[in-house]
Amino acid sequence: MFDTHYASLSDMPAAQRMIQFPSAMENINLVEKLVDEVCAEYQVKEEYYGELLIGMTEAVNNAMVHGNKLDPARQVKVLFDVAGDRILRFTVEDEGPGFDYDHLPDPTAPENIEKPHGRGVFIMRQLTDSCQFLDGGRVVVLDFAVLEQEPA
Repeated sequence: MFDTHYASLSDMPAAQRMIQFPSAMENINLVEKLVDEVCAEYQVKEEYYGELLIGMTEAVNNAMVHGNKLDPARQVKVLFDVAGDRILRFTVEDEGPGFDYDHLPDPTAPENIEKPHGRGVFIMRQLTDSCQFLDGGRVVVLDFAVLEQEPA
């Protein structure tokens, strides 16, 4: 796990790419396209592609559904940049009220196994090398350490 923490969005490096779209489920394909383009450009190994795609679609789905309540007047913003020499960093921001990300029920607990919701944050935390929430939960920063190190 990487120990890169930001006090606020203003502390983060500038994005290499940014997409913004209304909170409508059909826009999830824009995120899939971004992940595809990034993986092709940075020659991400196929074994990591699924982690990136699932982690990012979970983050954007949560932003649209839980953050913005599927209100098409509210936007989701996705930023992409490279951190250090091995990390692909995606930042997903919604216009909702935020949430208490430190006190979520454990979706693997027996009493929660059959509940239809509550797995998105768990999945993001499992598939990323770092999953950090900012701005009261309105922003999630996902780090994927998937780039090959350059030979010395």
